[in-house]
Amino acid sequence: MKKGDVIGGYRLISEPTNANGGKCMWAFAEKDGDQYFIKRFLEPKRPRDDAADSPSVRIRRQLSQEFEDRHRTIMKRLRPDARGGGNLVLATDFFHEGSTYYKVTERIDTSSLEKPQALEPRHKMVLLKTLGNSLKQLHDIEIVHGDLKPLNVLVQKRDGAAFHTAKLIDFDDSYVSGSPPEPDDIAGDSVYGAPEWRRYMQRDGSAGPEHLTCAVDVFALGLMTHVYLTGELPHHDKRYGSPADAVNAGEQLDLDTRLSDEMLGLLRGMTVRAPGGRPRMDGFLKALSDPKVCALQHRRPSTAKPKSPSAKPASAKPGSAPDTAKPSGPRTSRIKTNLASTPRPRTATPPPEPTRPATGDAKPAAPPAAPPAAPAPSAPDTAAERPSRVRINLGDRRPRPGSS
Repeated sequence: MKKGDVIGGYRLISEPTNANGGKCMWAFAEKDGDQYFIKRFLEPKRPRDDAADSPSVRIRRQLSQEFEDRHRTIMKRLRPDARGGGNLVLATDFFHEGSTYYKVTERIDTSSLEKPQALEPRHKMVLLKTLGNSLKQLHDIEIVHGDLKPLNVLVQKRDGAAFHTAKLIDFDDSYVSGSPPEPDDIAGDSVYGAPEWRRYMQRDGSAGPEHLTCAVDVFALGLMTHVYLTGELPHHDKRYGSPADAVNAGEQLDLDTRLSDEMLGLLRGMTVRAPGGRPRMDGFLKALSDPKVCALQHRRPSTAKPKSPSAKPASAKPGSAPDTAKPSGPRTSRIKTNLASTPRPRTATPPPEPTRPATGDAKPAAPPAAPPAAPAPSAPDTAAERPSRVRINLGDRRPRPGSS
């Protein structure tokens, strides 16, 4: 396969490349004056019709037949002239030449908007709606895209158009819901793969073919929506190689808190572990009814935290703390100091009481407290306790109720 070759009636007009092609080579071609995008599959290889029968040939023939059936089924269900299919870039031809399979689509401008997150909220909403409508069209006929990621979505704006739209491409890995290829043959991107897809690939027994439904695309769309709105994927513990692995381990993805509450709720639902817990495309489109849902909220650090008892003291004004101490006056700190020493009242016996002010304790601020301690020589133990209570409770020098 090289520039100038004619394959199936298509003449190659560019050098073939494997860039972003996975298990394929691709090039631009022309036929009857029109230009196309032609893809050559590196596998499977179709046995020749006259190949001698053998166990290996029978296996290869079966794999090839399954490959052909899957692609022709998708092409039959997804027709380029289908209503509402304007943003689906679908195959126009599928054939084999020799032992190699080829697929052809119309050539489109491959340029794509690099930073959708820089768009205004209304433009983001329209972009996500066009992508959502394309997926809805697939899911309505029980087709799973199977490799949904930004690389397979072209964000473009036609001349004279007011908004960008999303063109969905590359249906080579699509399959009927609940009937994916075998784990060794299924394709996709682990970064955007769903939790059940990852478990199916790993053959851990917890996810069978019946679990790979249209909800696989919903998980990927949730991640892509986060990318289109914020510029990056949701964060997760670095111990896991992908968002799906983190979710499978019971972790919750760390969504950008600048997202609106409505969007946070939507994305949280789209990225849950259980496929049945994710919303359908109707729910996704309904959530995008207001551009404000796609706006980022630049919250202040103090308002970004949820309201909780532990958060209230941090939000109090700097001058509010002294106000709560006013009823007891400035002696509050001295009372706390004396209370802290109450566990050891007898370590300093009553006789040395007059010497305490010299130690720098808080008691010098209340010199009148010394006279009440004088009558206490006959009962040292009780006298030591009574004056301390008087000093604490009557720091304002007022007589105790009931005393003379």
